[in-house]
Amino acid sequence: MKKTNVLFSLILLVSCSLISFSTYGQRGDGPPNGERKGPPHGGRGPEQTKTLEEIGGYKIGDVATDFSLKNVDGNMVSLADIKNAKGYIVTFTCNECPFAKMYEDRLIELHTKYAPKGYSVIAINPNSIASDKENFEAMKKRAAEKNFPFAYLVDDKQEIFPKYGAVRTPHVFLLDNERKVQYIGAIDNNSRSAKDVTEKYVENAILALEKGEKPTPNLTKAIGCPVKAK
Repeated sequence: MKKTNVLFSLILLVSCSLISFSTYGQRGDGPPNGERKGPPHGGRGPEQTKTLEEIGGYKIGDVATDFSLKNVDGNMVSLADIKNAKGYIVTFTCNECPFAKMYEDRLIELHTKYAPKGYSVIAINPNSIASDKENFEAMKKRAAEKNFPFAYLVDDKQEIFPKYGAVRTPHVFLLDNERKVQYIGAIDNNSRSAKDVTEKYVENAILALEKGEKPTPNLTKAIGCPVKAK
């Protein structure tokens, strides 16, 4: 009789475990305390946690020095080459980071809307040395696939991104017509879903400059993959 009760208890315990495991799998939960892979929901994600002082690079109000970097069309491009500029949307991005990919269409939209008004997107890839998927040939392929209307430049010596203090892809630095840094950070407040964005940080900063005002906020945390420094 005791053996029967023990056997019954073991069967009941195994059955409960299987039911619990099955329910756990059907809910689609990740492992307890596990790490979620891939892009986050909403605006959550890897965030810049260091201060501008800790990162180094430009601060709000600093004047950015010009640069000359190779574009995917083979030509060298500098900020001075952009005629009648009222500002510059300097964006550090790359080919493979899922966050960078999610923002490609939004960068195209920003450039299409604001380049005619004097604010061009200038995209810079600081990760070209990281892998064959980020090198110059891969950049040319990605630019062609997405039909980028803006310059996509290679920071092949990794000299420019440290000057700016870029730590994520994407990471935006909005400059005015005197190349003074007026905004640093994220493009908007929802990396995963463009339709669910409630704050367009870069666009709002541009509109503030157009009114002769200072952007508010002028600093947000960049959401994206860490720049792959050598």
